[in-house]
Amino acid sequence: MDVFQAMRVFAKVVELEGFSRAAERLGISATAASRQVAELEARLGVRLLHRTTRRLYLTDSGRSYYERCTQILNDLDEAELTISSAEGRPQGLLRVAAPVSFGVQHLTPLFLDYMERYPEVKLELSLSDRMVDLVEEGYDLALRITHELKTTLVARPLAVMRLVACAAPAYLKRHGVPRTPEELRHHECLCYTYDALRGVWEFEGPSGRVQVSIQGRLASNNGDSLRAAAVAGRGIIQEPTFLVGEELRQGRLVRLLPDYPVPSLTLYAVYPSRRYLSPKVRTLVDFLVDHLAEPLPWDAWMRGGVKDKVSGR
Repeated sequence: MDVFQAMRVFAKVVELEGFSRAAERLGISATAASRQVAELEARLGVRLLHRTTRRLYLTDSGRSYYERCTQILNDLDEAELTISSAEGRPQGLLRVAAPVSFGVQHLTPLFLDYMERYPEVKLELSLSDRMVDLVEEGYDLALRITHELKTTLVARPLAVMRLVACAAPAYLKRHGVPRTPEELRHHECLCYTYDALRGVWEFEGPSGRVQVSIQGRLASNNGDSLRAAAVAGRGIIQEPTFLVGEELRQGRLVRLLPDYPVPSLTLYAVYPSRRYLSPKVRTLVDFLVDHLAEPLPWDAWMRGGVKDKVSGR
């Protein structure tokens, strides 16, 4: 028996002086209303109502119980209203997991703006390129950059993450400019170890997707270190433009194989459930959607007419 529901039925029967009227107001049958009051009496071990064919009368115990019932039910309604009102605005601790490089360079400034807008939110940001378990590790939200998201969680796409193959002018001057993906086999290629196709780079060619095996002396689980090595002239990288866009704009890196674009990634917001989504998660996701709309700032080099210093494109 749902005690609170039975208490509500009993109180409504008393207020409306009848089972039929109370049942109609509560949206249940008169039989169900009568049964719930009878079960409540059995639970308490006292009679609450005297029933006649014409009227209902409260017993002394019933009168005392009715007074306490109304007080308890009013307190319960007030508590639910208070919680519902509080849950209507973003507040409390928000635990977010995000990739390291993207988090440092682009998410942290956005999160600071979000916290300025919602001062009752306290944000805990965990930066890691590993795939965290939201439920087991207690995260409210994770941001993931991937080709294909395989998860039973709820995912919302936020932005397209473009990738390019690129190298420093000094490297290309020494080793030549590859004109096709196959020519990468003869170059020093710097590998990202968390890539699902480690040791293989993909391109979209005129005749379809092309995969090429690459090799090099340096591999890293961090894109910033690979970018630094590429700028130093140590090899070719295939990295997201959010990491190398500024270097491409300033000419410290040069885009390679423009006729063979790299398949893009997607930035997703991932959270455990769509039901009862808290305001703090909902507003952060909406905030990121608004602030990660095209055109993306790190792709300014694509719109600025930057000239390829090596190939002249």
